[in-house]
Amino acid sequence: MRIGSENKNKVIWASALGAFALFLIAYELFSGHSAPVTAAQPTTTVAGKGKKSIGRNGKERTAAQERLDPTLDLRLLAQTEQTKYSGSGRNIFVAQVDIPKVEAPPNTDVRPIGPPPPPPPPPPPPINLKFFGFANKPGEPKKVFLSQDGDVFIAVEGDIVDRRYKVIHIGPASVEVEDVLYNNRANIPLTQSPG
Repeated sequence: MRIGSENKNKVIWASALGAFALFLIAYELFSGHSAPVTAAQPTTTVAGKGKKSIGRNGKERTAAQERLDPTLDLRLLAQTEQTKYSGSGRNIFVAQVDIPKVEAPPNTDVRPIGPPPPPPPPPPPPINLKFFGFANKPGEPKKVFLSQDGDVFIAVEGDIVDRRYKVIHIGPASVEVEDVLYNNRANIPLTQSPG
């Protein structure tokens, strides 16, 4: 079996990393300076030495080292438990500061606060339909003839003309039409001829 140069490099790297991992494991297992974690032991002060104490490993240490020791010092704990709080009698939850009220003269220059209101919406466009006649056959609904820009539309009440105008009511001399896009109504009078 032949191994390509890329695969050979990968095998070499994997072997080197594996050997390094084994070295680290052996170092941790056989080195003598990693002690197991045990319960905290109180430190004892050596008599006559003042600022030196004996740690867990039996060696003397200075005050700076003692401050870094994470073990619980029962002597210091007892001292803090004996501390009594004697407050000043002030309730910190109630405001006891007298704030003087300053009366300012009334402001006569009234200006609106914030941006100006937006302009009103533009008026709806006029309905440009012309009503030039109607047809009324017995038994059938009344039909109207409407025109706009040369186009002629025939509609009954309820129909929508030119995809925008709804015929609301047909009268003898006028027709009521609603612009459904702008919700605008108009009465269109009867005219003589399509325009």
